[in-house]
Amino acid sequence: MLLAAIAVAVLAVTPAPAADREPAAALARKVQALYERTRDLEARFTQTYLYAALGRRQVSTGTLRVRRPGLMRWDYATPSVKTVAVAGTRLVQYEPEEKQAYVDEHFDATAMSAAVTFLLGQGDLLKSFEPSLGEGPGDVLVLTPRQPDPRVARVVLTVGPEGEVLGTAVVDGSGNENRLAFEGLRRNVGLTEAAFQVALPKDVRRIDPPGR
Repeated sequence: MLLAAIAVAVLAVTPAPAADREPAAALARKVQALYERTRDLEARFTQTYLYAALGRRQVSTGTLRVRRPGLMRWDYATPSVKTVAVAGTRLVQYEPEEKQAYVDEHFDATAMSAAVTFLLGQGDLLKSFEPSLGEGPGDVLVLTPRQPDPRVARVVLTVGPEGEVLGTAVVDGSGNENRLAFEGLRRNVGLTEAAFQVALPKDVRRIDPPGR
């Protein structure tokens, strides 16, 4: 559930030959360094999720906010209102139109792939992925997991001049693609912890993790 909500998007690219691995590694380090220097960020996003088995896609829009350490919030505006927030060990997915919320008070954030945690300045792209360059407008970084991971078969990042990620992508082991394009990206804007707290109405139907 979480990966579907917060993972990033794949572009149609062709991996570059082995000779480009060092430039690719340098680009990965540039991205990593920028997000390690980022205290917080916010951006508008357009998410396109492609369901391989069903042959259909869903397009969503909203706002992403991130703050170190360990705070992330996705507020979906279309096609339906939804909030997905991680604050330390608390995960909340709130769907106000359905009057329900999935809440995990013991969420293990370390289970998130490095394809996501680099946004928080965590993880190590080069330790987790084999980098190569892809073809496309601007700099395109293709990341292939060094260890098999059913959540991530391939990650593609479209990288701006400072190392900022303008588009991200994940293809999972089933061939589903989760594409994200970012606009209006702003870094170090002074987001507070309060911006990541989700206040749930008293009458909301709360769904706890299985076994809890």
